[in-house]
Amino acid sequence: MLALISNDRPRSIVLSILFVGILIGLAGAPFLFPGSRSLETAARIAVFIVLVASYDLMLGYSGIVSFAHTMFFGIGAYGVAIAAHALPPGFLTVTVGALGGIALSAVLAVVIGLLSLRVRAIFFAMITLAIASAFAVLVSQLSSMTGGEDGLNYAIPHALTPAFKLIDGRVFGIRLDGKVMNYYLVFTVSLALFLIMLRIVNSPFGSVLKAIRENDFRAEAIGYRVVIYRTAVTSISAAIAAAAGALYAVWLRYVGPDTALSMEIMIDVLLMVVIGGMGTMYGAVIGATVFVLAQNYLQALMGTVAGALSGVPILPNLFNPDRWLLWLGLLFVLSVYFFPTGVVGRLRRDD
Repeated sequence: MLALISNDRPRSIVLSILFVGILIGLAGAPFLFPGSRSLETAARIAVFIVLVASYDLMLGYSGIVSFAHTMFFGIGAYGVAIAAHALPPGFLTVTVGALGGIALSAVLAVVIGLLSLRVRAIFFAMITLAIASAFAVLVSQLSSMTGGEDGLNYAIPHALTPAFKLIDGRVFGIRLDGKVMNYYLVFTVSLALFLIMLRIVNSPFGSVLKAIRENDFRAEAIGYRVVIYRTAVTSISAAIAAAAGALYAVWLRYVGPDTALSMEIMIDVLLMVVIGGMGTMYGAVIGATVFVLAQNYLQALMGTVAGALSGVPILPNLFNPDRWLLWLGLLFVLSVYFFPTGVVGRLRRDD
């Protein structure tokens, strides 16, 4: 087990319990939390753990601020969508689309890195924002290929659709259909990608990244090519983000600008990194889980609270479900105030 997590222990009893609980919850989601909404939430958590961890690979471990990360996520998603829309449905089609998106993202990240990472951090952030905005416009304009603002609906392998039955009957009350198979594809690949990133940050390469983050001038002075290392980690991060996008595309069977390229996703990723804690893979797990659960269930919870307080003045209006974004924002502000180093950083310090 320690080899799988690269000997990078959570170093906190509470964090260990949370991490194991999330792992068990995701691994057994179809059986522990039956229902399409619960499975949708679990799949979204798995995908966003990978996406957030890949972004933290740049931001938390390398000190690189980029606003183009959702562009790579979108490239992976559109790679699968375009391939599935143009070719016969099948696992080969999905694989070709995913690998194409991953390769394009890695190459594009290298080009952006070599051309832009020599400038100061804020200017690099602005360059990536401009590139991401231009790419979103390009996707909207190439409607014959990408579906434009309407996006693309496409067929995926029959074995991953609800119409497919793995076995007749039920197992622990759950019908093992293609949607469950699809979920376990998303979960398994997400887990593998997370373990790969955990291995990267605990390798000599990861140690150099941390040294560059702390003092890039000193790292350059002792012989490390800072631009090369930063470009490499940007490319790796982009490729993993594209893989997460490909998984999301297989799960949703739809890709559009709002689901894969919107600035709202980029902001959500930043919030998840801050909530979980920068510079730790475990922060991605906690941040993505907390944020996605809040997005999906906070509104319903507020409706329950408002109903329970129906006889109390003012409070029912305060907890009106339509105000869930206000409470989500308040939750973020409180998390930053009480956990300035993120949930993981606070728990590790307390233990």
